[in-house]
Amino acid sequence: MSKYDDITPDFSKGLLTVILQHYTNKEVRMVGYMNEEAFELTKKDGVAWFYSRSKERLWKKGESSGNVQYVKDMYLDCDKDALLVMVDPAGPTCHTGTDSCFNLADSFTLKDIEATVQDRAESSEEKSYTNYLLSEGIDKIAKKFGEEAFEVVIGAKNNDKEEVANEAADVLYHLGVLLHHSGVTVADVEAVLSARHQKPNNFKGERKEVNEW
Repeated sequence: MSKYDDITPDFSKGLLTVILQHYTNKEVRMVGYMNEEAFELTKKDGVAWFYSRSKERLWKKGESSGNVQYVKDMYLDCDKDALLVMVDPAGPTCHTGTDSCFNLADSFTLKDIEATVQDRAESSEEKSYTNYLLSEGIDKIAKKFGEEAFEVVIGAKNNDKEEVANEAADVLYHLGVLLHHSGVTVADVEAVLSARHQKPNNFKGERKEVNEW
């Protein structure tokens, strides 16, 4: 049994168009094609398999380089002839050595911070600042978060855009550590934001005259 057993592509139309997308920052990594066998191998192995139209054979992404694409989730489109595969890449996806086959600007999100904090926590690396904070506990984490937030305020008061950007990055990192320690995921926060977007009056900030954030 696979958690993807309810995904049933329509292979009667030919090869399945497949888009690989990074599971955290949503960066599009590549486009390929699967036949039914490649799709079943992807479900079974948990890494992306494709069918090469030029070589007319199955191939596993990263079979030579080692940069396999670990499957985190899959979504079938409404016509059942295209598949979106969310992946955690073991390395660059493009054969040229770049992260993406497309010329995209670098992207880094709160989910990347979350994944980084999780990775550090699981590594038990003694020299890791993240592990130091986690071992110290919530008082230390909260103190650092508050200090960095205050530094953002100082930067804003000084009208220093570079300082605000740098200190805001520190705030987001320490927020990631705080969320991890508290057992709260970015998805949990996104769910709250989504609910507030649907019902703007649930926003707990200063309410505007119009019905929006």
